[in-house]
Amino acid sequence: MNKALRMAPLGLAFLFACQKNDGPSDSGGNTSYPAKARLAGAKVIYTNTAGTNVFNGGYGSSIASVPGEAGSFYLMTDRGPNVDGTIKDSKVFPVPAFNPQIGKFRLSGDSMILVETIPIKSAANTPVTGLPNPAGSGGTGETALDMNGATLGTDAEGIDCEGLVAAPDGSFWISDEYGPHIVHLDRNGKTLERINPFGTGTGGRKLPLVLATRRANRGMEGLAITPDGKTLVGLMQSPLYNPSKSAVSNSLYTRIVTFDIATGNTKQYLYKLDDKNTANSEITAISNNSFLVLERDGEFPGDPAKPSRIKRIYKIDLSTGTDVSDPGNGANGRLVNSKTLEVLSDEELLAAGIKTVSKTLVVDIIKDIPDYPHDKPEGIVLVGNNIIALSNDDDFGILPADPVNNNYIAKILPRTGKVDFNTVYFIRLATPLF
Repeated sequence: MNKALRMAPLGLAFLFACQKNDGPSDSGGNTSYPAKARLAGAKVIYTNTAGTNVFNGGYGSSIASVPGEAGSFYLMTDRGPNVDGTIKDSKVFPVPAFNPQIGKFRLSGDSMILVETIPIKSAANTPVTGLPNPAGSGGTGETALDMNGATLGTDAEGIDCEGLVAAPDGSFWISDEYGPHIVHLDRNGKTLERINPFGTGTGGRKLPLVLATRRANRGMEGLAITPDGKTLVGLMQSPLYNPSKSAVSNSLYTRIVTFDIATGNTKQYLYKLDDKNTANSEITAISNNSFLVLERDGEFPGDPAKPSRIKRIYKIDLSTGTDVSDPGNGANGRLVNSKTLEVLSDEELLAAGIKTVSKTLVVDIIKDIPDYPHDKPEGIVLVGNNIIALSNDDDFGILPADPVNNNYIAKILPRTGKVDFNTVYFIRLATPLF
């Protein structure tokens, strides 16, 4: 099987973008990129009885360049502030009516200034929430609770958005962790099409049925578009629970799905994780076949009890992998000797003629960014041909209380001793990617 190389390919030595470098930029201009830029102006949207604030904030789940505007970026929230609840498979939503949104930011010195907010809306042009979907429409089995522990309802249009594409025509494509869904939005955030494995969205087009076996809260974490504008490429965060949670407890195989925008035709590929404690966070395009993938664990750098080990950006090539689509679109996808792909060994996949996509290390975030403090780098976008913009999910500045008690505490980073906030890091590569 293809194995990750533990060295920088093609002389891709890592350098921080200088405070005053003369390019490149996302539109061919002369934009200077700092080593990092913090998102400015986060507002308090809720405060609990202990006086701990929830911030909005929360924009780092994905990042995309604004087409034609050097130094401007779209960043997106996920479903909204939430923490683990005391009921099994429950989540507490301090702000249940939170409307997931895309923010347009302009780089100014070492700050990212919010210049526009684009709320995500349904096809009926009403704001959606981040509450779980009903069963049969993308529901994960999670129970939503309010701060008093009372059960909240579901939202058929609810979205836990994680992947973002800014199309040249001004529209957006986003992917989520519920259904999973891929949703097409117009420039103002109104839903044009909602695509999932069940056909319960709009437009009638579907994703492969096997994707419905995604692990709860580990759905389609990343989304990219090929430079020719023809194909969406979605990245599943973790191995599918295919055929079951217990059967895949040691699996390292996640799925990449391509979606032809014109026809709705799909292909699937396998990506092999480094470790069973890592997951995928984002994908962004280099060419029509090659992409950058962000893979990480969920630990904090600098935590003496359980420090982070793996936060890496890899270059992958879909042309090196085998299309593992199931022509019959069965609930468990393609089978080999009556087994699902997720439970097969390396040797069984090889015997079946199945290759994972190749992966080559480009950036080791823990080693290459001095004192990187965040647990959740979640967004990457290629700026020009040798700068990677990296964003983090700050969880709106909160974490579950320990032990879990339907409340939250401030998310304090061990390395800084301060509350986590969205920050964009600009990573300059010594050798261009194309």
